[in-house]
Amino acid sequence: MKSYQTQNIRNVVLIGSTKSGKTTLAEAMLYEGKVIDRRGSVEAKNTVSDNSEIEQMNQRSIYATPLYAEFMDTKYNIIDAPGADDFIGGAVAAFKVCDMGVLVINAAQGVEVGTEIHERFARAYKCPVILGVNQLDSDKANWDNTVEQLKEAFGSKPIIVQYPVNVGPSFDGFVDVLTMKYYRFPGDDGKREDLEIPADQMETAQELRQELIEKAAENDDTLMEKFFETGELTEDEIRKGLNYGIQLGEVYPIFCLSAKKDIGVKRIMEFTMRATPSPEGKTLFTTEHKPVICSVDGPASLFIYKTAVEQHLGEVAYFKVMSGKITAGMDLENAQTGDKERISSLYAVAGKKKEQVTELVAGEIGCTVKLRGAKTNVTLCAPGADLVYNPIHFPAPKYRCYIKAKDAKEEEKLSDALAKISAEDPTIVVEYAKELKQTILQGQGEQHINILKWRLNNEFKLEVEMGAPRISYRETITKIAAADYRHKKQSGGAGQFGEVHLLVVPYVEGMEPGNRFKVNGKDLVLNIKGKEEYTMDWGGKLEFYNCIVGGAIDARFMPAILKGIMDKMNEGPLTGSYARDIRVYVYDGKMHPVDSNEISFVLAARNAFKEAFRNAGPKIMEPVYSVEVLTPSEYMGACMSDLQNRRAIIEGMGSEHGFEVIRAQVPLAEMYKYSTTLSSLSSGAATFSMEFKEYQPVPADVQDKLLKAYMETETEE
Repeated sequence: MKSYQTQNIRNVVLIGSTKSGKTTLAEAMLYEGKVIDRRGSVEAKNTVSDNSEIEQMNQRSIYATPLYAEFMDTKYNIIDAPGADDFIGGAVAAFKVCDMGVLVINAAQGVEVGTEIHERFARAYKCPVILGVNQLDSDKANWDNTVEQLKEAFGSKPIIVQYPVNVGPSFDGFVDVLTMKYYRFPGDDGKREDLEIPADQMETAQELRQELIEKAAENDDTLMEKFFETGELTEDEIRKGLNYGIQLGEVYPIFCLSAKKDIGVKRIMEFTMRATPSPEGKTLFTTEHKPVICSVDGPASLFIYKTAVEQHLGEVAYFKVMSGKITAGMDLENAQTGDKERISSLYAVAGKKKEQVTELVAGEIGCTVKLRGAKTNVTLCAPGADLVYNPIHFPAPKYRCYIKAKDAKEEEKLSDALAKISAEDPTIVVEYAKELKQTILQGQGEQHINILKWRLNNEFKLEVEMGAPRISYRETITKIAAADYRHKKQSGGAGQFGEVHLLVVPYVEGMEPGNRFKVNGKDLVLNIKGKEEYTMDWGGKLEFYNCIVGGAIDARFMPAILKGIMDKMNEGPLTGSYARDIRVYVYDGKMHPVDSNEISFVLAARNAFKEAFRNAGPKIMEPVYSVEVLTPSEYMGACMSDLQNRRAIIEGMGSEHGFEVIRAQVPLAEMYKYSTTLSSLSSGAATFSMEFKEYQPVPADVQDKLLKAYMETETEE
């Protein structure tokens, strides 16, 4: 492969809903770019992009696959991103290293939720977008309906550059209103005939060209002035105006495609190549807001956007050269850790095909192997350059379950396997919850987790068990209560003795502690001698007040009393969950000159606190999440009904880009497998996001069930 300069590089990501035809489009692009001489198909399981066993089994993209084509003296880097919401991490990572997105729409399905999701992420990452209406050769293809939906979803941004002449199985060409040509494809080999526009299409073509000119003129004052004066713009002027609007995210040009027949593929590549800016001169920023110019003259630096373990190669790091030039054998460093890394070899990538190269310049996408510690989101740079680029922010998980090895002896092996998988896919989050005594696995959906399970079974030879995880409840109190407990033990020699009297009060932020209380009908006035305040690691507070007078308990035993209380805060009296937001006043007690020791007061305090807690209107708190559901209108009722069955509080409803939006607060305990249920309710058309909001008291009936379940567990133990 020839060496390309930065100005001759284009980086494009293919995005869109599942089954929109991105992988087939990528295959046609590689064919046009002479990387392959025969196009494969998803059905035949021989595409360059979907090359893993699991992708071929499922006949869909699961990983974001880097590819390249050499086209019109340009190195055309392509990332084929997965369409399913469960694998959105691949698209998000691609936005970090690409300068343009081709949003592919299935002409038979129109705008789907997946279309909207990818467009939303493209906007968030300021990635310009071109629209490719694909599968116009389908029996059910509907051009007019698709264009109408695009305009409903994205407002005034979509603008027709091409329109098909014969939609359906006989689709063989389109009119391009930018070049004012009729492109006809007599075969399925991508060869086209450049013809004059048929007379019966001229009126439509002129009307659409006028709309295109007006759209182009909107984005440039000089072009607007000329348009007002002459009512016309040249092809180059239209391109200029469109390109400016595309970069601003205000123009989404619409193109015609049948990737399966290689119709329109070369044309969209031509346009994208001209509309996509080269990386040359682009200003990048480090985590410390230091500007770095993407230029071969800058310091050598690269950003790793993806890692994978591949057969025969081991761990592969996929990266973009952010500045300077990377050469084989070069030594770089991780500025965050100071670790040195040698770039032993460099490759240009087209799926499994890795073509070894000697150098990659600023703007290029490639890969290397055998890095010791560099993972996704790591920057490597020339020693002393001290560059760290902003990381990719992956979406929060939407699905959680516990996971454990069926054979307890393989827990360590499972831990190592999960660490490797989560390093490859940062949208997989693994953590051991000490509170729950479970390893919690989180991902984007049940399908996402099922793919992980398949990998554990087949690649790592591990049998695992998964299921509904325990919930991180919290315990607190709602009333004032007092209790005392005497711990006394005599077993020959020195015994154990400690007695503690204490009062528990609900803690409320900003409320004065007070020292006068009514307990069991009696007034209690306390003399506060000392106060300690603790912010708990799991949220909430504990305030500990020493109100001992007259030396009833020696000051040296107060830390032991605090420890006993902390023990029960760590394992609450109701369900063993963490306790929070409590004031404890230790106001009396007794000690023995010989038998009193620290353990005696730890046990006395623990039991006194436990009794007082249970008499103080104890309440279990549960984690509640803010949930936003995006659904087509026809599934709105079913989604609402399901949420209400999950104890949701509906906060609001609205519309966004042609879809209905439901916003609600839902307890985490009710969200297990919600992604699966939502997909079933909406035939896969709806999606959702969730974010932790706060802890709220559980309803009385739920609390009773939790208490009963905990008592049964204690009995079994």
